Amino acid sequence: MIYARLTSTAASFALIAAFATPLLAEDNSEELAKKLANPIASLVSVPFQFNWDQSYGPNNGDKAYVNVQPVIPFHLNEDWNLISRTIVPIAYQHDIAGPSGDQFGLGDTLQSFFLSPAKPTAGGLIWGVGPALLLPTATDEQLGSGKWGAGPTGVALKQEGPWTYGILANQIWSFAGQDDRENVSSTFLEPFLSYTTHDAWTFSLDTESTYNWEARDWAVPINVTISKLVRIDKQAVSFGIGTRYWAASPDGGPDGFGIRAFATLLFPE
Repeated sequence: MIYARLTSTAASFALIAAFATPLLAEDNSEELAKKLANPIASLVSVPFQFNWDQSYGPNNGDKAYVNVQPVIPFHLNEDWNLISRTIVPIAYQHDIAGPSGDQFGLGDTLQSFFLSPAKPTAGGLIWGVGPALLLPTATDEQLGSGKWGAGPTGVALKQEGPWTYGILANQIWSFAGQDDRENVSSTFLEPFLSYTTHDAWTFSLDTESTYNWEARDWAVPINVTISKLVRIDKQAVSFGIGTRYWAASPDGGPDGFGIRAFATLLFPE
């Protein structure tokens, strides 16, 4: 049922994109699409990212969730920007830990801040560093960690012609929260590569790998997506769809292939 719902969602995105008006040349759609490929671009964006994964635990449970991920830049001065990047998951899951039933609600929020130079370095490197905060906003104990956490985060990338490539990373350690819950110590690594065409199609490949230092295991989904920047009335929107394969996952974690579909609202300055 969840697979059918998300497949329907993906089809709806494709239908909307097909009837949306492509951005006009004066809107500089290619450059806007390339900015979207940069996690710390000076661009307000609000992505809604739908995901579905399967084969959790002995009962082959599944999980569907929407990540709401607003990115908001603040211009500190002529030389520096501060970029706020928030990830708020809204999840539905079924039997992901054996016969554990259904859960629906908010997961834990990840809030990151990146201090970044307003212009790339002489070699074209774009970078940002700052803190990442784990907030225990989950509405069900099976949807979150029950812990407050913090640690460093950073991103480095280059944009050369149609290509964007780089890596985003963070390390989170828990420092407070529910005493009966497992401590959090996790490293997140996201190397990414994308190619943007002149008519604002973007083809992307990345992994969103997490190493759990407490359990000493990896979760490694490999994502392949395609997206298109369009205009609906005066609103710039990027629609995308893709798949992922779990190259590695912890015991009881997801397996095989999953689905991703997304829509991103863009607000150029």
